[in-house]
Amino acid sequence: MLAGKRILLIVAGGIAAYKTLELIRRGRERGLSFRVILTEGGAAFVTPLSLSAISEHKVYQELFSLTDESEMGHIRLSREADLVLVAPATADIMAKLAHGLADDLASTTLLATSAPVLLAPAMNKLMWQNAATQANVATLKARQIRMVGPDAGDLACGEVGAGRMAEPHDILNAIETLLADATLKGLKALVTSGPTFEPIDPVRYIANRSSGKQGHAIAAALARMGAETTLVSGPTRLPDPPGVTTRHIETAAEMLAACEAALPVDVGVFAAAVADWKVARPANQKIKKDDSGRTPALELAANPDILQSMSHAGARRPKLVIGFAAETENLIAFAKAKLEKKGCDWILANDVSPDRGTFGGDRNTIHLVTQANSEDWPDLSKLEVADRLGRRIAAHFGRVHA
Repeated sequence: MLAGKRILLIVAGGIAAYKTLELIRRGRERGLSFRVILTEGGAAFVTPLSLSAISEHKVYQELFSLTDESEMGHIRLSREADLVLVAPATADIMAKLAHGLADDLASTTLLATSAPVLLAPAMNKLMWQNAATQANVATLKARQIRMVGPDAGDLACGEVGAGRMAEPHDILNAIETLLADATLKGLKALVTSGPTFEPIDPVRYIANRSSGKQGHAIAAALARMGAETTLVSGPTRLPDPPGVTTRHIETAAEMLAACEAALPVDVGVFAAAVADWKVARPANQKIKKDDSGRTPALELAANPDILQSMSHAGARRPKLVIGFAAETENLIAFAKAKLEKKGCDWILANDVSPDRGTFGGDRNTIHLVTQANSEDWPDLSKLEVADRLGRRIAAHFGRVHA
């Protein structure tokens, strides 16, 4: 979704400036192009040569450079960008922007742009908490200037608190949100993700190997495309996707209840790897080992079938119900059988055999199975799968051509 988008990156003076090299590298992997303005302070932490080498574009520094202004003046720099990003955004440059000061190339360009502006603040925690800084933050937000971060943690000065610049992947996610195409604006989406944990006793549980990466990526993609998105997530190590309302659950019963509470929606994508069974009567206390070596007998009971329940939700049924079929053999045949049995509209079938590395990995090979036919998608990253599914959903609702 970011392919071809042009970012004007302003690197101000702060130790976090070194992160901009990784930011540019990761952004270019997603199809972004970068022009860079480096302030005098920023040049104390990162060199023009390194920024130029990784962006593959000239780095601009001087407002009154005859060469730079003749080749690409600051007005043109500001107008050709799809988004202006300031990272790190220091207290100084934020104050200049809040008060309309323009005494260098960076601040002048910020005043001259009509593109969206995104700030990634980075500074000492007391500077961030200072009343003057917070007043500037309020002024900038009132002008619809967006911010990502700052994060809390260890600071370069040795203190701990809010002031760390957001990590590159969080900044890129914020850029995606700002540059979303709004294809699905006005639609409501429900996505499930991750595993479920079914308790055996207060310590142990039944689960599976799902990381939640695919479901979280789908929720983020639908939100970027403008859908009002709710994510119902089992236990994962993933951060909540930006722009998404996330409900955290543990068991299948809790997931079903959260899904029912989210209805009605236009589209439901049920990507969670829900445990098929639970322990019929979980122990109230930790089950102790028997000195005789005998193992406890666990009676299992069926969990609620969330995909089937959502497919037969009557008047509250999503207009488009999409399930997943994680299989280790007979992929298409089992997916078609699941489509009929569950009553959903589409099934995304994927091979989760151990040698495929799908569970916990970053790539997926999808087969989209519908009542009419099946589509074999190429090997894609899970982010690419999410984007492709978003476009197929948009086409289903007549928002774009397939």
